[in-house]
Amino acid sequence: MKKALIIGINDYPSSPLGGCVNDANTLATVLESNGDGSPNFGVRKITCPSTDITRPVLREAIEQLFTGDCDMALLYFSGHGYIKSTGGYLVTTDAKKYDEGVSMDDILALANQSQARNKVIIFDCCHSGAMGSPSLSGNGTAQLAEGMSVLTASRDSEYALEVNGAGVFTSLLIDALKGGAADIRGNITPGSLYAYVDEALGAWDQRPIFKTNVTSFSPLRVISPKVPFETLRKITQYFPTAGSEHKLDPSYEDTEASANPENVKIFKDLQKYQSVGLVVPVNAEFMYFAAINSTSCRLSALGYQYWRLVNERRL
Repeated sequence: MKKALIIGINDYPSSPLGGCVNDANTLATVLESNGDGSPNFGVRKITCPSTDITRPVLREAIEQLFTGDCDMALLYFSGHGYIKSTGGYLVTTDAKKYDEGVSMDDILALANQSQARNKVIIFDCCHSGAMGSPSLSGNGTAQLAEGMSVLTASRDSEYALEVNGAGVFTSLLIDALKGGAADIRGNITPGSLYAYVDEALGAWDQRPIFKTNVTSFSPLRVISPKVPFETLRKITQYFPTAGSEHKLDPSYEDTEASANPENVKIFKDLQKYQSVGLVVPVNAEFMYFAAINSTSCRLSALGYQYWRLVNERRL
């Protein structure tokens, strides 16, 4: 069982925002199901102006999220963030001086105490990198319990931007969850989300922050694999050892007069491998020329990793 609390606040009395509710709505829709339509997260969504998200309202909702046992508890917040000498805060609609909202340190403490096997915290707000920051925690260490991952839109010293009515960070996050961050098996994890967003944002843009304490990532969402599992599991047939090459010749290419139907079928599988970086042609730029010139193909470094998974019956 997986549950998610999605928060979006537009209506701040003195400094309203424009894209937070849209971001929350879109993210909630994506998280509710996997790529094949199967159920994914049980989502609770709270947005303002529909609900007046005061400090007590937000605090209670977060406490409820991290109460009880589940496979994964995910917290997403889009709104204003604030930072001062005592740490970072998620700003609520009733914020005032010396009581800006819910403390990020308090949220971290609640998540650390949770019985959920995986805890994922995602903030799209200014200064969000203060979440779990060693420089602000007072003891020089960031205390992330086992199973915790934190992904934020910016460093603790940076602003998080909106463009065309949507958060820059969340727009990339949604693209990643729709498949941009999927591995060959179709799994999208907190680590792959960060890698996708990190690559998309340039050196002069806001910089996302990722902190984690996990031994193995669990998927946030699953889409159709880039290579069908049935095809992927044949990799050890085509490459009996990790260092072997699969010899090719014109009979593998279906446009050639010497085309062999069985070899053509194998070649289509090898081309699928090549399209996702598992296989590279030897002494040729493309697989077609490797076949026409009777060279071969071999596993890439990534291909070796998947070959090993199949060989060890882990896939």
